[in-house]
Amino acid sequence: MASTAGSFRLHTTMEKFYIEQSDDDSVDVLVIDRVSTEMSLTVRSDVPVSAETMTICGVMGTIRLPAGMYLIVITKKMKVGDLLGHAVWKALNFDIISYKKTVLHLNDDQMQDNKTFVSMISSVLHTDGLYFATDYDLTHSLQRLANTSPDFQDMSLLERADQRFVWNGHLLREFMTQPELHRFVYPVVHGFITINSSSINGKVFEWIIISRRSCFRAGVRYYVRGIDSEGHAANFVETEQIVQYNNYKASFVQTRGSIPFYWSQRPNLKYKPKPQISKVVNHLDGFQRHFDSQVVLYGKQVILNLINQKGSEKPLELAFDKMVTSSGNGMIKYIAFDFHKECSRMRWHRLQILLDSVSEIQDEFGYFLVDAEGKVLMNQEGTFRSNCMDCLDRTNVIQSLLARCALQSQLQKMGLLHLGQKIEDQTDFEKIYKNAWADNADACAKQYAGTGALKTDFTRTGKRTVWGAVMDGWNSAIRYYKNNFSDGYRQDSIDLFLGNYAVDEADWITPLQDPKDWKFLTLPIVMVVAFSMCIICLLMAGDTWTETLAYVLFWGTSSILTGGLILFNGRDFVDAPKLVQKEKLD
Repeated sequence: MASTAGSFRLHTTMEKFYIEQSDDDSVDVLVIDRVSTEMSLTVRSDVPVSAETMTICGVMGTIRLPAGMYLIVITKKMKVGDLLGHAVWKALNFDIISYKKTVLHLNDDQMQDNKTFVSMISSVLHTDGLYFATDYDLTHSLQRLANTSPDFQDMSLLERADQRFVWNGHLLREFMTQPELHRFVYPVVHGFITINSSSINGKVFEWIIISRRSCFRAGVRYYVRGIDSEGHAANFVETEQIVQYNNYKASFVQTRGSIPFYWSQRPNLKYKPKPQISKVVNHLDGFQRHFDSQVVLYGKQVILNLINQKGSEKPLELAFDKMVTSSGNGMIKYIAFDFHKECSRMRWHRLQILLDSVSEIQDEFGYFLVDAEGKVLMNQEGTFRSNCMDCLDRTNVIQSLLARCALQSQLQKMGLLHLGQKIEDQTDFEKIYKNAWADNADACAKQYAGTGALKTDFTRTGKRTVWGAVMDGWNSAIRYYKNNFSDGYRQDSIDLFLGNYAVDEADWITPLQDPKDWKFLTLPIVMVVAFSMCIICLLMAGDTWTETLAYVLFWGTSSILTGGLILFNGRDFVDAPKLVQKEKLD
């Protein structure tokens, strides 16, 4: 496998960018022409001595905005740890550098749009959870890497990467067509990685979680639900738990993803918008596309549907059940478990009901295991695909419990746990385990919903606490605000970054201008004025109580009616995406 350098030097002149590998003996230098945008190779001696030089950690890629092309580089990184002897890094800071020296060729609207687009790209880059390795393929699980051909092993990281998890894939499209440039870039994954050195019974081992977030149908909580026409599910995340001890390696893979048919849940100022199942498309076609690909990638599928079986979520559960039955796919098993009902009133012990019901299936699926000589002792024959409405809070709790069951068996097989010992009895490791899975929950939740996960007090401590319930309330309030008043911008940022929306300099019509009608400004002002007058009338009573009551009733009724009108027209008041067509969101 061709590896990539760990650091680079970026030399900048008025005409060109020169990027050289600072820790490599190669004399080749990547040259990017700032005028023609062409990329080629030259030698170090061709780099002008007058060029401005800075050290960078890597190249994310390039993107076209109204002002022209931009080069995106990583300027700061942090080592997460070593995965099977390979350094894994977390990207922390970035620079977005324009090819053009000026933006004077733009009109005022284009300048403003360009500034907004640059801000959008920056917001995605600074969403926590971008990781890379220079000499290891983070996009594939251990089992997939073990079942590859010699030709695959000889490919560059960019060529062999699983495109589902390459978040800078759109930024690297110019590099993909020129294999000689591949060593200057690497795929970046989005999600969560933790690498922990732990000890049980005096034996030191590595324990790792890797969550890979798919860049297909990526987005934010309420604007991206269900699947697209290719069968890609919203908020799809592959989570792999890895153990390494004395050259033994084991991994256990689970997936999560939105309920895989066509449905939406657009924000409308209500705390919990009602889900809408599309009535004009063939659900079964997309459903089958989704699971056909899942079976090819992961083997047998056990669906753990954790949503409520009453209220607004019930139609989704019924439709999901019906879809599985209609598909007639013997590789899919459907299990519905009403998480909230079963665990209401702090009855968290009832999660064991679900674990017991799938224990035989989990034993049948197994996990991936390789001995010290590299011989594959066991393959994982299927995966659990968990979902709730957001595939965040309830999902993460269940995934952490299933991963614990797999880990118990793996540690016993490797000789780390003695007969009769359990993970929960290993106090130090148990703390590491719970906190790591809670951190995984927080990372996935921040990337999709905008806040940390709910119910992480249970994941961290094994029980629900009053403080945990308070924090859940706080996070729910923050989610409400973000989902209604800032997620349109976040969705646009992701669509721009991933190439779902492409800027065309030649035919530029600003899509960011969204003129609001009279309701957007008038109704909130009327409501605030009416509510304020109601309070003033209460504090400054009139000559008689009847006069005061009349004023309070008038202004109070006005504020309530105006508030009702705002809620009725809720979609007109939320921050909606502007860069993609409506049908992509519904």
